[in-house]
Amino acid sequence: MNTTLSEAPGRAADAPQVCWRPGPEPAAFDPAGISACAARIREPLYVVGGGSGYGLAVGGTLGPGGGHPLVGLAPPVYPEWLGDRGFAEAHGTRFPYVAGEMANGIATTRMVTELAGARLMGFFGAAGLAPDRVEQAVTELTAALGDAPNWGVNLIHSPGEPRLESQVADLLLRHRVRRISASAFMDLTPAVVRCAAAGLRRDADGRVVRDTCLFAKVSRREVAEKFMSPAPEALLDALVRDGALTAEQGRLARLVPVAEDVTVEADSGGHTDSRPLSVILPELLALRDTLVARYGFLRPIRVGAAGGLGTPGAVAGAFALGAAYVMTGSVNQLAAESGVSADARELLAGAGVTDMAMAPAADMFEQGIQVQVLTRGTLFAARAKRLYDVYRRHRSLAEIPAETRHRLENEVFGADLDAIWADTERFWLRRDPGQLARAERDPKHRMALVFRWYVGNASRWAIEGRPERRTDYQLWAGPSLGAFNNWARGSLLADPSRRTVTQIALNLLEGAAVITRAHQLRTFGLSIPDSALTFRPRKLA
Repeated sequence: MNTTLSEAPGRAADAPQVCWRPGPEPAAFDPAGISACAARIREPLYVVGGGSGYGLAVGGTLGPGGGHPLVGLAPPVYPEWLGDRGFAEAHGTRFPYVAGEMANGIATTRMVTELAGARLMGFFGAAGLAPDRVEQAVTELTAALGDAPNWGVNLIHSPGEPRLESQVADLLLRHRVRRISASAFMDLTPAVVRCAAAGLRRDADGRVVRDTCLFAKVSRREVAEKFMSPAPEALLDALVRDGALTAEQGRLARLVPVAEDVTVEADSGGHTDSRPLSVILPELLALRDTLVARYGFLRPIRVGAAGGLGTPGAVAGAFALGAAYVMTGSVNQLAAESGVSADARELLAGAGVTDMAMAPAADMFEQGIQVQVLTRGTLFAARAKRLYDVYRRHRSLAEIPAETRHRLENEVFGADLDAIWADTERFWLRRDPGQLARAERDPKHRMALVFRWYVGNASRWAIEGRPERRTDYQLWAGPSLGAFNNWARGSLLADPSRRTVTQIALNLLEGAAVITRAHQLRTFGLSIPDSALTFRPRKLA
């Protein structure tokens, strides 16, 4: 907190003025000196008066008279303290920071392991992967990290493949994954409620504790309310009846919210509603307070922020708005540990803040759900939109005019649609034969599966680094990626070999602390130079 001594309430008019007396370092009154002092975030700073206005001082002594009048004392600012300290206690982290679950394994096991070792948190990107591939990753992470609380795996909502969603939930619980991040959910499903409730029990003091913690990523008020409330009784009763939960777990789930960590996702890469964080975060913080009071929860719900967090200023802004923790996404694709190819990382590193557009999502193509993707160096967004437009205008592949079909084959698919269908059949025969049965009954679904072949493979081509498909790379990214590139230019974070996921995290947090300190000092009336509000990336530990 800020402590102003020279104008403290109740100070007697004849009381001696508290002054700061210099030690080895004099007070700084010039812009360069003030900026240098402000950057010393781990030391208390003294705001002092002088003939030319207010200045800053470090060290020294306090006493009556004999130095510069003391205006106020600014305590240290640590990156570790920027968010809710309860987050670190609950999840065994040093920092209130999470690297989010970029799909198709782009958030790799290596990335999660590196983050956990640095006492940060990361989620493996399980979305889009077959259950056996997810299980392989879980086995690898469990062997490396054991029951450490600061890592987890993603569970994505799969409305077109509910069986897949259930299979992934089953294996996460079977392997006792202790942190699960639920994303893209529009409603509660049996799978996500089971993940939230399966680890509930009472401790020796009778308190409800969770062995499995659910993080819920949300961008809409109505969805946030579902995750911040107890699970619906009908859904819990059905899970108990089916043996998916014990009767005790079903009872305890009525006393706690579905998720105690809710991540508000603003304008981001991937699935997004493109809402500004400054609008949606305060709204959902207020909703949280209302629901905690309504249900009488004994533990708080921590609300984090995601989307648009590519610079220290953005991270500092999220914490200033009240975020308990921050979650990054797009920028981590640039990290050496990310699952995208070196070729894709090169494209991402050249992006500016306007080099993004919305495009159809592979997993929710029929519903018209969109994701935000890179446009610089790739034509994926335009081509995917073209496919969705054809899908909306026609009832089957047979209805597509010959000229349109020919152009799609040559300009988008790069193959005959019959050959694409044969490849599609082989894929769904392994993954979910029910999709093929539905395609036999519904020609429009068959068309959707063919078009999803392109939309789904476009991400894999970027991961594999297929040069002949470079213009089809699907790379999820929001404007924050361009902001990160501008900030990192010319620094160690511009060097692919030194741009690790932990260095990205530590620099964003350190910079956020520097900016927070500068704004703290402004509240004393101190004139803060622009240089104090900037932070250049550097090697941190």
